[in-house]
Amino acid sequence: MCDRLLAGSHSVVGLDNFLTGSRRNIEHLAGHERFRFIQHDVTLPIEIEGAVDGVLHMASPASPKDYLEYPIETLDVGSLGTRRMLDLAHRHGARFLLTSTSESYGDPMVHPQVETYWGNVNPVGPRSCYDESKRFAEALTMAYHRKHGVRTNIARIFNTYGPRMKLNDGRVVPAFVDQALTNGAITVFGDGSQTRSFCYVSDLVDGLFRLMQSNERYPVNLGNPREMKISEFADQILRLTGATSAVEFRPLPEDDPKQRRPDITKAKTLLGWEPRVPLEEGLQRTVEYFRAVIKTGSATPAPRA
Repeated sequence: MCDRLLAGSHSVVGLDNFLTGSRRNIEHLAGHERFRFIQHDVTLPIEIEGAVDGVLHMASPASPKDYLEYPIETLDVGSLGTRRMLDLAHRHGARFLLTSTSESYGDPMVHPQVETYWGNVNPVGPRSCYDESKRFAEALTMAYHRKHGVRTNIARIFNTYGPRMKLNDGRVVPAFVDQALTNGAITVFGDGSQTRSFCYVSDLVDGLFRLMQSNERYPVNLGNPREMKISEFADQILRLTGATSAVEFRPLPEDDPKQRRPDITKAKTLLGWEPRVPLEEGLQRTVEYFRAVIKTGSATPAPRA
């Protein structure tokens, strides 16, 4: 997203406390005349000098591995962190974009998921630290819009993948690619019949950029409606990598969604947006990135989105 904004002649101030992120992902921006980075936890107060036109609140652990390790921090960033960023936007008269999640729908009873569906979320389950933090963040965002007139947008993001993810992220794409490239067993939870829909990162960034220019205040799904079974996805990773890894089945985690596919009618209609990068192409770019990471032992700057 920083790359996209800088390519459009915007100036960017980036904030991150690196709880789950990596400084290597912004190394290529070091010295850029329109990029400034501040290592900061967004749950703490901050003021930015000068004009601020937009605040993009994208902070949060996002993989089950991370938010189960940091449940309190995840709840904090969705609640207090969201309020800090909304206050920053309010003080500067700036627009505000919240990156929410398809996890707002929980283990959905409606398929595909449309924005008007209120979800099927376990509020006390192990995943609730993430699900409920994002649902609260959406409610807080709407409250600031209604009470203070803050110009807000809410994106509900479905499974996104691409270069610059962590190999030990825990999500299915880096996990499968890592296992395949290192000849480990491909770990499939459940019987592999659960479905996901994978959106390449440059498509997501384009959707977010369009959304923050729009006047839509209610949530908008951003994701790829191409749905596939996890077992089929594992087979595709094996084909792309040429690996001969075995597939190992393990018990499905509690509250893990059985189906996940976005209805993107709203995004198509309001934003003129839909994913354009085919899954095979996006996965090939991602595999090449991770292959280089494994070979060199460190991440290398990925091509611009």
